[in-house]
Amino acid sequence: MRDSLLSFDRGTCRNGDAAHEREWLETNGLGAYGMGTVSTRPSRRYHGWLVTPVPGREPRHLLLAGFDETIAGDGLGFDTLDRFALVPFPSHAFRVGGVEVVREIGLLPGRPVCLVRYRLMAGGAAVELSVRPRLPFREAHALTFENPDLDPAVVSFEGGISVRPYASLPSLHLSVGSDAWEFETDPDWRRGIVYATDLARGYDGHEDHFSPGAFRLSLRPGGGVVLAAAVGEPAPEPERLWQEESERRRRMTAVGETVRERLRHSARHFLFTTPRGRRSVLAGFPWFGEWGRDTFIALPGLTLARDTDRGLAACGVVLEGALAFLDGGMLPNIYGPTSEESQYGSADAVLWFARAVRLYECAGASKQRILDLFRPALAEVASVYRDGSSARAAALGIRVDEQGLLHAGRSDLNPTWMDAQTAAGPVTPRHGAAVEINALWYALLAHLESLDREAGEGARADGWAELRHRLGASFLRRFWLDDRRYLADVWRPDEVDDAVRPNMVIAAALEHSPLDREQRAAVVRRAEADLLTPRGLRTLAPDHPDYVGRYGGGTKERDAAYHQGTVWPWLLGFYVEASLRAFPRDAEIVARLRTVLDGFADHLAEHGLLHVSEVFDGDPPHRPGGTFAQAWSTAELLRAYSLLATRELA
Repeated sequence: MRDSLLSFDRGTCRNGDAAHEREWLETNGLGAYGMGTVSTRPSRRYHGWLVTPVPGREPRHLLLAGFDETIAGDGLGFDTLDRFALVPFPSHAFRVGGVEVVREIGLLPGRPVCLVRYRLMAGGAAVELSVRPRLPFREAHALTFENPDLDPAVVSFEGGISVRPYASLPSLHLSVGSDAWEFETDPDWRRGIVYATDLARGYDGHEDHFSPGAFRLSLRPGGGVVLAAAVGEPAPEPERLWQEESERRRRMTAVGETVRERLRHSARHFLFTTPRGRRSVLAGFPWFGEWGRDTFIALPGLTLARDTDRGLAACGVVLEGALAFLDGGMLPNIYGPTSEESQYGSADAVLWFARAVRLYECAGASKQRILDLFRPALAEVASVYRDGSSARAAALGIRVDEQGLLHAGRSDLNPTWMDAQTAAGPVTPRHGAAVEINALWYALLAHLESLDREAGEGARADGWAELRHRLGASFLRRFWLDDRRYLADVWRPDEVDDAVRPNMVIAAALEHSPLDREQRAAVVRRAEADLLTPRGLRTLAPDHPDYVGRYGGGTKERDAAYHQGTVWPWLLGFYVEASLRAFPRDAEIVARLRTVLDGFADHLAEHGLLHVSEVFDGDPPHRPGGTFAQAWSTAELLRAYSLLATRELA
């Protein structure tokens, strides 16, 4: 444990606030996860060692919350915690009297299996460890309580036991990699578990956990025992599985000490294979699923910015898999198993897909593959948006006006990324022509024009070019505020929203943009003055009357702040890109940008370990909030590092 990347001593582990706020994450590449706190005490309903999709049910279910462990009547937990280390496995060391026991937890890649190893450190005599599994057997978002419908039966098999508390869910098989064990059936409920973080977020935070009984394990000095919790069928030979997984983790590329190296290590958690075998991206842990906008914003950073060859292939696989969901020129914002079961509530998810295709092409994808596979899809998207020829698009108010501007939404509907909504309607009304939507629309038209010319479709290319030129002129006329030197956020025929928001930075960052270099530079300077913080860009300038500087409280309070000043780290990727396009040879600016990215070093060890949070307060000291591991936060910081390293925009 002394050689682990991140480790904490007794002082930190027994500091309630510090230990509760630090969370570890394990994933298996199939959408399952295990997570908990350095303190060992669960603070969210999502904390558990095996949270996994189950056959026939799309939401993840928390099957194994953890084990209650005791030695000679003394519990292993917060009061006996001595050390914690994150890699190669999340590991807690407990000290009871003169006895030290280390517990390590790991999920197996590609299998719904959680392995738990206990080691008795050398010295002293053998001890008996009692391990009582806690089994919520519920959807990850839900809570459970003592009830008469639960089946407490335990079925024994060679090497372990199986339990199936509810007939609607699969059995959980608990295997022991040792002969020195026995299981004592003793059905009971652990009542009144409290989740402090959920309560602070305005949710219910109490539940009960069922336990079927306890394993009694004999631990010898210097030795260990491995238990395996598995769905589907029992995991054979837990000791062998542990050794194989340990060796695999040792062979992995060493995790370095820099922010960039640590983010490369954690980025793998977000790429996953769906139950139907399609590769995609999970938006964030612990509560987000597969979201279209998040997927295509995050995909280039999670793949292309990590590894040239494998990343290129992974990016292509995810993009190709999305084509089956292209319906009416749109892609889902929330994916279901099929397009019929998905939600198409985003005006820009498919535009972010188009941008990801362009970055995939620029990274070295086969030109013929782009022309044959993706060009028809992009043409379908542009045609539907241009002509309004899709019921899905019409339902979101998507239309292109005579000047080429793309409009979306209504006063009661906001299909952009700033989509927080209360009973009163959108918190950040952005119906009409939104600046980043139109910048992405312009970039798509430019890309299609280029592809059609390469394919020998000159007439079609001319059509896209004509629309692009019309859009570009209208974009500058409607959005560019020449006296203030920045871009308006939304244009409507009867109103212009001139609030200083980071969406203008996206327009200044894109490869194909109506803005010239001087205008890009002006946007960057305004963003630096009003929006830039050490943790990302604010969603609204602090001098605006609607600015909210703190993200916290219950659902209503958080929604009111979500896009009204709250800081989002993912926007730094576009801030870096826009800066490099505006100031391509300015070494001082490059150094300042790198300093901002490197400044996340402390954060990677203070909340979600090796992960970047979803949001931060707009006001100092910029406390983290939202999900503790957010895909596009990690991805865009990685892409920003890649841009700074290659200076490819110069």
